[in-house]
Amino acid sequence: MSGTELLVGPLLRRVVGDRATIWVETSAPATVRVETSGAAGGTAATFSAFGHHYALVVVTGLALGTSVRYQVFLDDRPVWPEPDSPYPPSVIRTRRADDADQPVRLLFGSCRETTQHSTTRRLPPDALDAYARRLVDLDPAGDAWPDLLLLLGDQVYADETSPVIRRFLRRRRRHRGLPPGAPDDQVVSFPEYTKLYLESWRDPEIRWLLSTVPSVMIFDDHEVIDDWNTSARWRAGMHREAWWTERISSGLASYWVYQHLGNLDPDEIAADPVYRAVTAAEDATEVLREFGIRVDTEADLAHDQQRWAQVQYQWSYSLDLGRTRVIVLDNRCSRVLRPGARSMLPAGEWSWFTDRAHGRYDHLVVGSSLPWLMPPGIHHLESWNERLADSPRRPVAAVSEWLRQLVDLEHWAAFRRSFDDLGQVFARLGTGDRSPASISVLSGDVHHSYVARAELPGDVRTPVYQLTCSPIHNQVPAPMRPLMRLGWWRGPAAMVRALARTAGLPAPSVRWRKLDGPYFGNAVSTLVHDGASAEVVLEGTTKEGQLRTVASRRLTPPGPPVPPRRT
Repeated sequence: MSGTELLVGPLLRRVVGDRATIWVETSAPATVRVETSGAAGGTAATFSAFGHHYALVVVTGLALGTSVRYQVFLDDRPVWPEPDSPYPPSVIRTRRADDADQPVRLLFGSCRETTQHSTTRRLPPDALDAYARRLVDLDPAGDAWPDLLLLLGDQVYADETSPVIRRFLRRRRRHRGLPPGAPDDQVVSFPEYTKLYLESWRDPEIRWLLSTVPSVMIFDDHEVIDDWNTSARWRAGMHREAWWTERISSGLASYWVYQHLGNLDPDEIAADPVYRAVTAAEDATEVLREFGIRVDTEADLAHDQQRWAQVQYQWSYSLDLGRTRVIVLDNRCSRVLRPGARSMLPAGEWSWFTDRAHGRYDHLVVGSSLPWLMPPGIHHLESWNERLADSPRRPVAAVSEWLRQLVDLEHWAAFRRSFDDLGQVFARLGTGDRSPASISVLSGDVHHSYVARAELPGDVRTPVYQLTCSPIHNQVPAPMRPLMRLGWWRGPAAMVRALARTAGLPAPSVRWRKLDGPYFGNAVSTLVHDGASAEVVLEGTTKEGQLRTVASRRLTPPGPPVPPRRT
């Protein structure tokens, strides 16, 4: 009998029509088989890299409009559900054949440190743990069950590790050396990254939740290091560090394995060149190491559209749920960082985004780890800083660059051209009789939650919102909270806007106002689309670890339905 164990997972990732993908990590090479209570199933062999073993199983033959239990077998030995589990059986829930008329529920949030027993700080209760406990009592066939969990960055913290991880690093590094200067308390190598995911995703509530609710993800900076790709000068400084190549290649390779691979639908998986390479290799260690190095190097080519198009691996992705289109953007890896030409996405990827933003849907959701609409005072400060960082006067540029890195002035406002371009895309989409019913930008990163509405120029019919939910399990330092509140106040924002004008900055092409928040506790949010209506509910945790509604807002006006958008 095989002694192979299930280390991480199963993670239910994408459910597309009558197919689903399930991701696992095992303790040894194995054949992974998934069986359902119906006739559906799937099998895959593990692939190996850095001494670790993974599989992505495509389950086929699912009946539409059903909720079926499933089991996972390793070499014909059942390993999931675990014996005596206190949680209900994991299920795969498919949408109906007429899913265009079926409501869509998107659960989202960001920034989750590991559970309290592993951290040095005493954090408020984990909002995703609380949500999992609520879900235990819900019927997966009911309308309250989420269709998708969208995690918007900082799923793990490579640079702010728990006591458990730091003890592991000390033990490991007594026997395995790293390049000079490697941080003692941060992960650097791929095997060290695997411990982060093991620690985070084996939390009992989280493990069950991820096994039964489909999930997609995108990185932010802490999956690699704080301030990742803040500027070209930041990149140049990091590449002078002897340990950085190991860190960045391991961070990107592990992100591909643990997070990005599951973002792809079954057809995209089969076409992905990296997946074909790792599954064809007896040992994919060098394949993934070279991939990580190459993808980071490509970021230096992002300003060169012709060369970028030849080599770039794209982290952004999109999917459709009923009449909702979800487009998730990479805000980190592929930034154009050349002074004077900064952009959140390179030209080729921006063209892909604008193409995907047009199509047949009623609601558009853009996932962006960094908020598009920030508190106005902070927005103007970031735009002012970007303008001075491009100054021909070297002392001015140097001080501005130092400030950019010191206080994380690197959101959409610090890539002003991209900020304006995104507003223009929304204005075009929202104009005319066939505009979508709503456009929402879902974000995290800033460790507080809020709802803001954009006011776009022209005859824009579609309401456009910024929905920020952060953190799931973390907290903003208490002294920072008044400053963040101050950023929303009209008087201080006007003063910073006046400062920006002294640098020759025009007024933003978009105006916006806060409707709810800021809320500084741990939280998750649910965006619900039902026909032409849209509603968001923000829920925070109580001291007892339960969820309570912090804000609830209808995003579409009452009245006759908005005509659905068509090609």
